[in-house]
Amino acid sequence: MNTFKKAVTVMATSVLGAFVAFSSAMAADFPTREIKLVVPWNVGGSNDISARLISKILADEGITVVVDNVAGATGTIGMTKVANAEPDGYTIGMGTSSTMAMIAQGLTPLKNEQFAPIARVTTDQLLLLVPKDGPAKDLDGFEAMIKKSPGKVSIGTPGSNNLNHIFAVMTGNVVNSSIITVPYTGGSKVIVDLAGKQIDGAVLKPSESKAQIDSNMVIPLGVFANERIKTMPNVPTFKEKGYNVFPYGPLVQMAYLAAPAKTPPEIQERLITIFNKAIQDPRFRSASEEGGSRVDSLTGKALAAEVVAVTNTLAVVGKKVFTEPKK
Repeated sequence: MNTFKKAVTVMATSVLGAFVAFSSAMAADFPTREIKLVVPWNVGGSNDISARLISKILADEGITVVVDNVAGATGTIGMTKVANAEPDGYTIGMGTSSTMAMIAQGLTPLKNEQFAPIARVTTDQLLLLVPKDGPAKDLDGFEAMIKKSPGKVSIGTPGSNNLNHIFAVMTGNVVNSSIITVPYTGGSKVIVDLAGKQIDGAVLKPSESKAQIDSNMVIPLGVFANERIKTMPNVPTFKEKGYNVFPYGPLVQMAYLAAPAKTPPEIQERLITIFNKAIQDPRFRSASEEGGSRVDSLTGKALAAEVVAVTNTLAVVGKKVFTEPKK
């Protein structure tokens, strides 16, 4: 009996060793074909722009990354596709604070546990913008507009129940009034309608609106942050103008890459190495920072902990903003 047990143990050890060796060999060769990067937003939005720049940088390294735009449901449709993909490293997705907000509020069956975070792409401050020839020229003017027409001023956001939506609602709350939120499937559609005066305002990233700002089609009125954006030094923060849009604690928009949860650890490490190198590339950092985004190096387990922390904060803030009556 002991001899039999020993034989089984030796065989199991041999099989495990062979599997580990095989997995390591696969990881060393990875990738051997194109990687699909699912962006759960429309073409032309900030996340799509980031993904395509990363793809271009990796192409110079001989790695093919194909961007697949799967918009809808505040990012959850695309990220569901990622969660259900074969966990072989050849399908990853662009997670955002917007999708984390949906998870935090129980508005999607998705869970953070379905993903293996790879690398943070950017963090962003958000802006309140208006059309160039609209009635509001500054935050005081926008406040006056809301007070004059309570419940009639429209603010567009990419997605709903996310950080953009939270700040849109808070814009009304800080002047003790309400606004109409208009959700879109991506920032690129919001900015088009804003420039065309189809909506009165919008909450967007600088990278989603900088071209229209530079073209003098839209005007940034304020930054939802405690500090001004370095590339937009003339745009004041809500805080310095006396508006408290952080009554439940500071929030920031972030985007990050994630693979299906069951992706082998060796493949996850290869993905971290490949994509974080592209994110830290001077070309990506320069373009992102010029657009008002911040780029750091947060990967793997540390990023996973950050995702959990942000989700927990969004659970608290989302509940208060969307369910508590205005005082």
